[in-house]
Formats: sequence, structure tokens, C-alpha cells
Amino acid sequence: MQAKKKVTIDGRHGEGGGQILRTALTLSSICQVPLYIHHIRGNRKKPGLRPQHLIAIHSLTTITKAKVQGATIDSHELIFEPGQIHEGNYSFHIGTAGSTCLVLQATLPVLLLGKTPSQIQITGGTHVPWSPSFHYLKTVFLPVLQTMGGNVSVAIDKWGWYPKGGGTIRAVIKNTKDLKAIHLFNRGKSRNLDILSAVSNLPLNIAERQRDQSVKRLEHLGLNPTISIENAPSSGQGTVLFLNAQFEGGGGGFTSLGKKGKTAEDVANEACDECIKFVHSKGVIDIHLADQLVLYMALARGRSTLITERITEHLLTNMWVIEQFLPLAFDIEKETGKIEVDGIGLKSSFTAEAQRTQIT
Repeated sequence: MQAKKKVTIDGRHGEGGGQILRTALTLSSICQVPLYIHHIRGNRKKPGLRPQHLIAIHSLTTITKAKVQGATIDSHELIFEPGQIHEGNYSFHIGTAGSTCLVLQATLPVLLLGKTPSQIQITGGTHVPWSPSFHYLKTVFLPVLQTMGGNVSVAIDKWGWYPKGGGTIRAVIKNTKDLKAIHLFNRGKSRNLDILSAVSNLPLNIAERQRDQSVKRLEHLGLNPTISIENAPSSGQGTVLFLNAQFEGGGGGFTSLGKKGKTAEDVANEACDECIKFVHSKGVIDIHLADQLVLYMALARGRSTLITERITEHLLTNMWVIEQFLPLAFDIEKETGKIEVDGIGLKSSFTAEAQRTQIT
């Protein structure tokens, strides 16, 4: 496999998982620079491409009319040669409980920088392990993106749980001229706590027990929660507790999913443990939000700052991938969780050639 003037990424670097592939594909598409990635997911027990990674490749191939080699199950290397971004209405079907939100995460920055608005529908898992849930995306991530100038709305038609999947999310993505820097370094006072407890095709009292346990566990924080219980439409069975802790200048989301043999109280305790840990930390935003924001910080105009509860290997790896494509370097203080970067100020109105000139 060979491609000219390409960016080469070692999929074993750092955390060595699927996020390396998604971030690299996104930046390859935005920068219109060919990508060669080898040893894909090299640090995983079962390395190589899985179905959820193939749909991310397929979606960006469709959006950029890319030429691709190596996009097969279990493939350990890939060449991705993107063309220009094509806005429009897209529909992608994962076919498993692979995360719809991770596919949207890969395509969203690309379509934001298009010339006209786009719509995208994705079918798969909406509340599944090892990925942000739909409600995290909607209530934690997108409000911050909006402050940067990214106008995106999302909706859920059907919930998808592991292992059946079959959930459907929709997004309307309005193009942005450019992205503004963010300054998330002062959490401020607590505003409110939203508790969502939901089940699909299971007794509603499971959701009620999750709610009761979470209220009991979080009572000492004095956060005065707003509580929702939902019997969610789905073709499968599942249960979730989602906590959204909002502060004046930051916040975090914490998700726990049910599974066979896991009590409703255990589900609640898992999310509550993470929420309590965050509230007692000095972090302004949670670790997962930091993961999702660093790419936008790099593309934004001006110097962005965030303080997260801790610097994870996943976050360090994601920043490393970004630095392979863009002429910048993140300033990282591991002790304080502080990350700063001078963004390149990429504009959607640039021609492909102007983008390449700025980025190289």
C-alpha cells in the first residue's frame, strides 16, 4: 500500500484503539490529505477493523468521495484518499450495536466545515458500552460545541442497546464559517443535576429503583436534581442511568448501562461513583468531554483552554493524532489537567487548495 504525500499513523501508538482511526479519518477528510494507517487498533485484544469502524470509513468515503484500500473486516492497514467535502442528506446503517454516536463523532466536524447544511441518519447502538450515549451527546457535548459556533441539533427515533442495536439517531448540521476558541478553566457554582433513568422492554420499576438509588447516593451533594423516567422505544432490551451535572462554567455527564446479573442499584452506583468523583475533583469538564473537544479546539480560531479531571492515555493519544495533521502542539499540564492550544482557525469557505496551503 502506497499513497503520495500522505500522513502515516501507527495504530499501536499510546492507547492504540479505534479513536486513533476515527480522528485520523476526520482530519484526513478536513485537510484533504491522504492517510495511511497501519496496525489498526494494535493494542486491542482483537486488533484490526470491526463493523463499527467500517461504517465510519464508509460514511467519510461517501461524504468525501474518497478512494480507499483495506476497508475490510480484520484489516490491519488502510489507505484513505479523500476528495472534497460533499454536503447533503446521508443515511448510514451499522448493522450491529456499534455506536451511532461514534460514527457521528467522526463525520460531524467534516460536515460542519461544508458549504451548506447537511442531515445525517445513523442506525445502530445509541446506548452501548465504551462510547458516549445519545443523551451525553445531546446534553453535554453539543451545548459546548454551540458556544464555539457549531450549530447541530440531534434527535432519537428509536433506542439501540447491545447486542441488538437497531436504534436510530438523526442530526441536522448547519455549516459554520469558523469555530471560536473555548475557555473552560473555571467551573463556578453548581447549577443543576439532571437524572435520566430509562428502560426498554423491561419492568419500569427497574428504572424507578435506579432513580431511587441515585437520589439517595447524591443527596449529600445538595444538587437539587431534575428527574426523568422513560420507557424507551426499542427492538431490544436495555436499561440506563444518565447523570448530567451542570455548573456555571463546565460540567460532566455520567452513564451506566444495565446488563444481565447487574442490579438496578449497581447501575445507579456506577454512574453515581463517577459523578461524585468529578464533583470532588478540580476538573471543569469530565474526561470524555475533553476527549471530544480537543479536535475542535485545534480547528478553532484563537487559544483554547480546558481543565479536565485527569489526563488519560486516551486523551493524550487523541492529541498526538491531531498533531500529526495540523501545525500545532498542545500544552499539557498533567498535574492540573489543563490543556491549551492555539487553534489554526480553519474556515469552511476555504478552497481545498487554500486548506492544504495553511495546514502544510
